[in-house]
Amino acid sequence: MLNDKSILVTGGTGSFGKAFTKYVLTHYNPKKIIIYSRDEFKQFIMQNEFKEYQDKLRFFIGDVRDKERMMRAFEGVDFVIHAAALKQVPACEYNPAEAIKTNINGAQNVIDCALDCGVKKVVALSTDKAVNPVNLYGGTKLVSDKLFIAANAYAGSKDTCFSIVRYGNVAGSRGSVIPFFHNIIKNGGTELPITDYRMTRFWISLQQGVELVIKALEEAKGGETFISKIPSFKVTDLAEAMLPGCKMPEVGIREGEKLHEIMVTVEDSMNTYEYEKHFIVYPQMVWSENRRAVPTGKKVPEGFSYSSGNNTEWLTVEQIRELLETVDLEQ
Repeated sequence: MLNDKSILVTGGTGSFGKAFTKYVLTHYNPKKIIIYSRDEFKQFIMQNEFKEYQDKLRFFIGDVRDKERMMRAFEGVDFVIHAAALKQVPACEYNPAEAIKTNINGAQNVIDCALDCGVKKVVALSTDKAVNPVNLYGGTKLVSDKLFIAANAYAGSKDTCFSIVRYGNVAGSRGSVIPFFHNIIKNGGTELPITDYRMTRFWISLQQGVELVIKALEEAKGGETFISKIPSFKVTDLAEAMLPGCKMPEVGIREGEKLHEIMVTVEDSMNTYEYEKHFIVYPQMVWSENRRAVPTGKKVPEGFSYSSGNNTEWLTVEQIRELLETVDLEQ
């Protein structure tokens, strides 16, 4: 599907962008992959990391806020993966206008450029924080999700398809709990603070996140939200796996933080279907017959919800310890 195609990744120098680029270059033979991002130093680092593929990679300095620049970058592109966003919850709370400019206005710019340049498919990365949001970051990503779903209504005769993938913090990603605990341990700490003993999270690897995006590129008809089936873990079990026998003082939940990562709400269940390795929330709207996504999975029961707290698959302390060996904590 991606052979001899041009692919653009916004925010492409991030952890996901690098993993996605490596996966595509390993499994396919694309015409080129365009890395579109703001930081020239990160682009320089990535260029060196992917030296053997330099004939396949193009690096564009640009911001999703800059529609004119993005129009140039989108010319001749077949597929767009939209990973660029302001993601740090405290930073978004303190700089709300900036979060809106990037996460909402930037999303609309991606949509407009994709439509005007005839891009075939756009997959936008979402987050569990967009579900019943309790902070500004989640609120902006909720609006972004709605924009990408509704964008299918504006494609008209153009064959541009927009869809979404949703998952929580990737294991070991910057700002998440694993590197936080790791830094405490590395500096000689003997206690790992727990915001709430009831707290749970999903475990998803970068590889699984990339594979979900590939699935969306292959299968999306327009407006679907793809969600991986992944195991949950208790944060207290994570602490035990990382520092056996440690003290775990409960310090209280932080502003904007949730006890559990929520992926599918009860309200979404009316349009959610279950597959072997994922769920799909289908759009309520149908824009045209050629954009009608026909579910082939099993309809979830009324009142169904999917969160890290009500999951049916859980990691033990020993399983967490084994998975931690696959996480790069020195990145």
